[in-house]
Amino acid sequence: MHHEGTPVAVVIAAMTEELSAVADLLGGVVIDDGPVGGHDEHHLLDVDGSLVALRRSGIGFTNATAAVAHCFHDFGAVPVLSVGTAGGLMRGIEIGDVVVGDHYVNINADATAFGYALGQVPGMPPHYAPDERMLARAAAAETPYRVRTATIGSSEVFVTDARARDLRRVFPAVAAVDMESAAIAQFAHVHGMPFLSIRGISDLCAPDGDEFREHLDDASARAARVAHDVLLDLAA
Repeated sequence: MHHEGTPVAVVIAAMTEELSAVADLLGGVVIDDGPVGGHDEHHLLDVDGSLVALRRSGIGFTNATAAVAHCFHDFGAVPVLSVGTAGGLMRGIEIGDVVVGDHYVNINADATAFGYALGQVPGMPPHYAPDERMLARAAAAETPYRVRTATIGSSEVFVTDARARDLRRVFPAVAAVDMESAAIAQFAHVHGMPFLSIRGISDLCAPDGDEFREHLDDASARAARVAHDVLLDLAA
């Protein structure tokens, strides 16, 4: 059991639907809610006597980085879980799967003119690694759907069909794409914060956003269920 003050983990989700799925599963009691550091929702939940912080970041790299920076400022180098939805990129990934990131890459980054790997930000590693304990716990989650460990790529361009074809060619290891994970992973890497991203597949990089809108709540709930196992392990 951990006591008040420092949470055992921080959960960051971009959208209300994604964060609500986690809060609903945790069934914790909101001890503190309101803006802390930033301008957006920040909740401290009591989960079996341990604190878990939930924060909605908003979409994209800058919002995600600001959210994890606020968490670092408030709580120090606590474990961070990015939870939400993603587009399935790799062939064989299906809507309803959950992808747990075993590597994170910024698919916007291209400094290859200076000899860096595609996806590598100068001064940073070619990709970011997750926390091994959280990864193992997530991978072992018992669910009625598939949980797969694979590379998550992040971009602020919503990936539709034509872009997906290009990305499959240049990033063959990337199974799923979102708009936040690699940004949080970079901050976590620099600041020594254990990190994991868990993403429910809401669409297969379709020509428009309809698939995503249709499956948002369901994909969020699946990711939240896997995150719940990880949080209980951290709280133990």
